[in-house]
Amino acid sequence: MHLDNDETPEDLGTDEVAIIFSFLSPYDIMPSRVCKTWRDAAKKTVVPPSDDSVGIHDVRSYNAVRAMSTALPNLDQLAISDLGNWHVYSDGEDPEWEWDTNCIIHDINIISRFRKLRILDFCQAPLTGRYPVFFNFPLLQELSIRSCHNLKFDLDMLRGFPLLEVLEFRDNQHLNGNISSLRAFKGTLKSLHIDECHNVRGNIMDLADFPRLKEVELYDTPVTGDIRDIRANDFPALESLNLPDTVHGGRRYEFQQISEVPTFMHTIHLLLQRTTTLFSKHCLSTAFDWTLSEDSPDWYEEVQSVFPKPPFHLQFVQAGSRRGWSWCDFSRLNFCEINWLDPEPSYESDDYGTYIEEVQDVEHFVGFYRGYYQPPTEEEYHHLLRQRMGMY
Repeated sequence: MHLDNDETPEDLGTDEVAIIFSFLSPYDIMPSRVCKTWRDAAKKTVVPPSDDSVGIHDVRSYNAVRAMSTALPNLDQLAISDLGNWHVYSDGEDPEWEWDTNCIIHDINIISRFRKLRILDFCQAPLTGRYPVFFNFPLLQELSIRSCHNLKFDLDMLRGFPLLEVLEFRDNQHLNGNISSLRAFKGTLKSLHIDECHNVRGNIMDLADFPRLKEVELYDTPVTGDIRDIRANDFPALESLNLPDTVHGGRRYEFQQISEVPTFMHTIHLLLQRTTTLFSKHCLSTAFDWTLSEDSPDWYEEVQSVFPKPPFHLQFVQAGSRRGWSWCDFSRLNFCEINWLDPEPSYESDDYGTYIEEVQDVEHFVGFYRGYYQPPTEEEYHHLLRQRMGMY
């Protein structure tokens, strides 16, 4: 767009000004509304997400957003957090409590005027009760609600977001529901993070046929399931997975029997062969913190003040391109023998030198439990300790 020699900015029409405004930040547009045409243009302008995104983080920014809710209603992105001491948002339905009479209340329902929001973020916002207006943005693609402890909502309320792609809920005590409700977004959901939300239930396999789902994090929720149920065609786009210990094989899962571990590790290996990045956000060797349960018939008490401790922890081992696993003690300094999941690289391969060097580093930790590919029995463990102490 350009101006003819005899034209001035005041000669531009509403649509032309709206296009120009779309390249500016909201904070630049607001003071630019110098005439009726430009004010009308601002109301038509679609403001895309930017680094200079609009947010409420104090009373001044709340007042700015309140003005934008009528002057710039096509805002694309909004973040909502704390207002400062003695300033709170208006109550929702069925609030947990009433605010102190000294608090200054600000109407949070103004955000319902932003009908074209695509990104909405709540973080530590002083909200109490249910707010149906938060869940009725038909163009919303990304929703994040973190540490809003008294905000009451459930997963069924998300149906007002038919285009939802990214969902992040963390540390929300009053979030309820079953992840099967998310099947309403089977065709759109790409990223799911629900963490420290102790009233969210369901089975991970309810998400297995989501064609675009790349990230799944359900840590510290009571969601159930079994990693061994994941087949080759399940979670076809999955790149990252983090599950709670209520899922068989989730982080900090406790195995009931030593004998079930080899088959399980083979299943994890197959998943990693399909998607090498599956656990890349964590250190693969320690991220799961898998252990043998104290309720297991294979478990026995350690000997106080004597080391090494029984090798009741599990870890992955990587040497070059070769992957394996082993039992180890809690310090991860005393390994049982490595149970390899891949064949040894050929002597002619480019990887062979790296493999030999790294496998020697690993073997350095296989000493006390040499010859054992799984934890020794209690009798064998005590025999090893007596040998180390030179008792016979």
